[in-house]
Amino acid sequence: MRVAQVTPLWEQVPPLAYGGTELVVSLLTEELVRRGHQVTLFASGDSQTLALLEPGCEQALRPLGILPPAYEGYEQRQLGHVFGHARNFDIIHSHMDAAALAHTHRSLTPVVHTLHGSFSVASEQSFGQHRRQNLVSVSNSQQRHELGLNYVATVYNAIAIDQFNFYPQPQDPPYLAFLGRMSEEKGPHLAIAIAKRTGWPLKMAGKLDFENQEFFDREVAPHIDGEQIMYLGEVSQSQKKALVGDATATLFPITWPEPFGLVMVESMASGTPVIAMALGSAPEVVAHGKTGFLCRSVEDCVAAVEQTHQISRQTCRDHVALNFGVGRMVDGYEAVYRKVINLHHRPAGESRDRVINVHPRRPNLLST
Repeated sequence: MRVAQVTPLWEQVPPLAYGGTELVVSLLTEELVRRGHQVTLFASGDSQTLALLEPGCEQALRPLGILPPAYEGYEQRQLGHVFGHARNFDIIHSHMDAAALAHTHRSLTPVVHTLHGSFSVASEQSFGQHRRQNLVSVSNSQQRHELGLNYVATVYNAIAIDQFNFYPQPQDPPYLAFLGRMSEEKGPHLAIAIAKRTGWPLKMAGKLDFENQEFFDREVAPHIDGEQIMYLGEVSQSQKKALVGDATATLFPITWPEPFGLVMVESMASGTPVIAMALGSAPEVVAHGKTGFLCRSVEDCVAAVEQTHQISRQTCRDHVALNFGVGRMVDGYEAVYRKVINLHHRPAGESRDRVINVHPRRPNLLST
């Protein structure tokens, strides 16, 4: 197949530090190339890929401080270039949230959209106006059936597990890890509360965007003492892997319906169990009592910290290898591409209401 992968220009592909979407796109793109597909990656010019790279800008824009509304200009120029050459592809795969929707009505090439984040008010309105577009969810919990959208599949995100060292034992002295954006929905303030309630050291890392500065200054910064509560800033990929790998447990105390949560998978791949709030995709990713704990409150998380010794770190890694490997993700997207292409070429007059909504089998939660 001739496949166009279209990714945001915020970060390079793969990202140097933060960038879950860009990491997933990189893994998908490289494996598609290895499988013999002709892939064109539309991304920032500093991206690295085996595919043909079509840059939308010379360098990733977030590190340069290029923010909305200037960012949208780059984005629309990139999308204009993609759809101006749509005839060169069998399928266009957009990872651009709702931005590509306005271009799809004039495309003779079928388009698939993966929404990697949550639905904002604006994206709800945009997708609501394009209900027949082919949408892939990254977890079953992400789906918004009340909007009447055309979900063609759920395909879970993946990691390259061989790029993660296995840590059979946590570091001594022990500590808890938190890795994520310094924003209220990610719950760094709750991670601090859990650490203080348990008396355990907490090492936190993650990017701080300008829109979250007030929250950080009010809820996080006053508790950072460099001893029990440590903030490491935005760390590199290698630093991130060591941070969660050496930890006794990774805290994931989200306050919103997380669409996927790649941090949970990365932690378990390292052997480190996850203590998560049971919101969004967490129940689809973490096997309660086997690879971590699903909690309803800070009190539940505090109790879970004292039970982490019951979790087999090997079981955590096996769970990821079985359910969240690159091969399984790319199998899922290949099936989506074939289905959408076949639907697109369906003879005129044949009903389009026969779209099959395909979901992956639920992750093997290691039930006995």
